[in-house]
Amino acid sequence: MEKGFNTEIISPTKTLFKSTLKEVIVPAFEGQMTIMENHIPFVTFMRPGIIICSNEDENNFFVEDGIVEFSENKLLILTSTAVSINDLETNQISKLIDETQKKLSENLNDKERYVFSHKLDVLKGISK
Repeated sequence: MEKGFNTEIISPTKTLFKSTLKEVIVPAFEGQMTIMENHIPFVTFMRPGIIICSNEDENNFFVEDGIVEFSENKLLILTSTAVSINDLETNQISKLIDETQKKLSENLNDKERYVFSHKLDVLKGISK
């Protein structure tokens, strides 16, 4: 039997990704979390960032928010904002950067500023 754990990334309308993986990195509010087989069970929230799904090949998804649950070697990621990095076009990224910079110039509370700052950093990293 192949080593690894079952992983699903699900949006409200469809399953975006489903595979058995050896490692997944998610952008949790606590920081980047690496999940491997037999990880302790947890539930956490995501902040803007990149989900990295690793096996023989790598699948990366930009995400703005969502919930992550790991239990009994099953990883479930629920989000309405996941987009494969391969599907993002340069003009989409530029538009998201402009919108995020505009939002950061508004009067935000600390949590909103934290979230939008991370989103901006991630988008700038993708656009390079």
